[in-house]
Amino acid sequence: MITRRSALGLLAATPLAASPLSKAFAADYPSRPVKFVVGYPPGGATDILARLIGQRLSEKLGQQFVIENKPGAGNNIGTESVVNAEPDGYTVLLVNPANFINATLYANLKFNFVRDIAPIASFQRVPNVMTVNKDVPAKTVAEFIDYVKANPGKVNMASSGNGTSVHLSGEMFMALTGCKMQHVPYRGAAPAITDMLGGQVQVIFDNMPSIIQHIRSGSLRALGVTTAQRSPQLPDVPAIGETVKDYEASALFGMGAPKNMPKEMIAKLNSEINALMKEPDMTKRLVELGGDPLVQTPEAFGTEIEAETAKWKKVVEFAGLKVE
Repeated sequence: MITRRSALGLLAATPLAASPLSKAFAADYPSRPVKFVVGYPPGGATDILARLIGQRLSEKLGQQFVIENKPGAGNNIGTESVVNAEPDGYTVLLVNPANFINATLYANLKFNFVRDIAPIASFQRVPNVMTVNKDVPAKTVAEFIDYVKANPGKVNMASSGNGTSVHLSGEMFMALTGCKMQHVPYRGAAPAITDMLGGQVQVIFDNMPSIIQHIRSGSLRALGVTTAQRSPQLPDVPAIGETVKDYEASALFGMGAPKNMPKEMIAKLNSEINALMKEPDMTKRLVELGGDPLVQTPEAFGTEIEAETAKWKKVVEFAGLKVE
């Protein structure tokens, strides 16, 4: 007997994906909870976004989008679990900058992100923020560069893991300034920020959503944002590029799924996500977290994914990085 689950698998793998039967399944989709995989622990930028979007999708579609945190290997464990999941629409991925970076950074990945993950919808593009703890005397990017060079071997740079945009934003900074810092990778932004607050590490180039409240409260100090222009959320914080020539980085977030997920289901999720991105409360919340909503088709999001992968490839190669 062919069950609903096995039928969906067949639809994903054959031309039936465009059939009336496939459209009927898509109309009924989702009929049970959807697993929304995040490749980091709770509390970081990706987790914050996933829970925000997942909660609203649960309310709109009548089925829970259950956040499943799968940290480890610079986001690769969570991503690989989605690559290998049945493409039936009931496992999706929080797409984040590590997915684009890892394509070049890791030498032995068991998947090709551009090939193996189907783009569904984008969420937003946000700056990272160069942030220091209170024990660091520097008040500007220029002062920080001088401080690092005057204290060789004493400045630790935290990140949310090898291969994240948080890591690579710092590597780009070191490459362009000649600063030498010790990279300390964590399993996500939350534990990295805990050690930032405790003074064990001195600087982080964190995604704005997970760091901005600490900046606003005054417990950490922002020196610069990684985008070419200043952020409306931190208007008094200069762009790093105002001091460091040619410096620019940003973080793209969205949702993906295993390749061969039925196109009708992708279209339905894309439509629902794009609609909620236009809701005033959602727009306000995303702006508070550091970036405007980014509304586009799955195809346009796929094009951005390819462009981001190419951009971060240059950064990884420029910094001479490789993880076996």
